[in-house]
Amino acid sequence: MSAVRLFILVIAAIAAIALAFVVRGAFAPKTPEATTAATAPTAAAPAGAPMVKVLVASHDLPVGARLTAADMSWQDWPAANLNAAFITDGQGPQTAPTGAAAVAKKASDAANNMFGGAAMSSIVGAVVREPLLSGEPIIARKIVKSGAGNYLSVVLSPGMRAIAVPVTVDSAAGGFIMPGDRVDVLLSRDAGEKGMVTGTVLRNLRVLAIDQAVEPAKDAKTIVGAVATLEVASGDAELMADAQAQARKGGSLVLALRAYTDAGAPAGGGGSGPSGPGRVVRVHRAGQASEVTVSR
Repeated sequence: MSAVRLFILVIAAIAAIALAFVVRGAFAPKTPEATTAATAPTAAAPAGAPMVKVLVASHDLPVGARLTAADMSWQDWPAANLNAAFITDGQGPQTAPTGAAAVAKKASDAANNMFGGAAMSSIVGAVVREPLLSGEPIIARKIVKSGAGNYLSVVLSPGMRAIAVPVTVDSAAGGFIMPGDRVDVLLSRDAGEKGMVTGTVLRNLRVLAIDQAVEPAKDAKTIVGAVATLEVASGDAELMADAQAQARKGGSLVLALRAYTDAGAPAGGGGSGPSGPGRVVRVHRAGQASEVTVSR
């Protein structure tokens, strides 16, 4: 073998060894130290970010609960993410916010003024109108200040009325109707020559309470009560009162439990809904039943 060929073989061997080391280094897994060093700068929070104190719920709060000092706490919140509806301690961030955060801070101060100041004591006694989760900021829309109304007046939707209806186990789906359920109200009465007449007075009404229970006890599957409080539209309260008067003259009222999936259906008078022309009446005569619509 000539010296030239031997030199070429040596050079090729050296190049192959060098290429092997390069390929091995390119495909080798990164060490934990290298990974941490690479991700640490992006995971770290910006140093010196302005924070404010926001009033939050200390634990889950149901509808109708009256707030105490133990139900609330102050929590640090980034000033840049401050919502206009949040209630703050009034101290403001250590570094004054700018731009959108400044606008939100100004609106939050206005929310504080709605409750007579940022002191927690000014909110003690307020009634929870919508459920609050632990750590959720307390906002004016979800509570009603003490003295502004009791439980029912707080939880009633705008324009609605609360009306009580006598019930029994037989007329309340065997006791399976719970606060928060939706029901139809049926009236059966003796119509003389027409026989027994049954009609749907109102549809898809929310049950506010059974007796004085506004929510079922833990793990309870039934509530047996004497009175059900229903939420009706202001214009339908007269229909309900009229149906109760007819029931007292020998008729009967029955609450028919609706499926949970029907909660979004139209509510109000029978027939085609709140704006319908009347209510549907089922007439039983000679063993046959028929439906007719009567004017309201």
